[in-house]
Amino acid sequence: MVRIKERYLLVNIIYPPDTTVSRARVPALVAQHQPTIAKLTPQALVRAIKAEVLLLYGDYGAGALEGNLSVKYLSLATSTFILRCNRAHYQLLWSALTFMDRVPVKDGRPCIFRVVRVSGTIRKIEEIAVDRARKLILRAKAEASSHPQSSASMDLLTKDDAMLEVVDSAVSDEDMEDGR
Repeated sequence: MVRIKERYLLVNIIYPPDTTVSRARVPALVAQHQPTIAKLTPQALVRAIKAEVLLLYGDYGAGALEGNLSVKYLSLATSTFILRCNRAHYQLLWSALTFMDRVPVKDGRPCIFRVVRVSGTIRKIEEIAVDRARKLILRAKAEASSHPQSSASMDLLTKDDAMLEVVDSAVSDEDMEDGR
């Protein structure tokens, strides 16, 4: 019996800086990683992703993701979610997320869906999500304590994370369970 091979995508929702709100009160790091609106549900997210795939790839894309796209984890507080899809079609899903530009709720705010990591196991993705959330909190605290009136650092990632991103875009062998 052959098992179905899947990929898990860790995605962050990043909000552009709001020019109407005074930047002096909130550090830039905190402003970009705001909590997501409570109206966002996993079902609404899947519907919006499927609609974007249908728009970009037509019936082929809709059929490719129809039976195996699901949200495994959604955190509104950290604006992070984990998607599961078929291994053969994860790039199709990734490209659809790249083209989405609003939170998929009524009167949704503009945002960027950023794929942080792709992995073959949910365990590895969960570890990365927890680690990234911990680092984000520590960076926000450090930025708030060192620059209470400034919105300095627009750089969200350390150099190590940036290098990891380049390697992960091709999905490394360590992340794959099947060894291919």
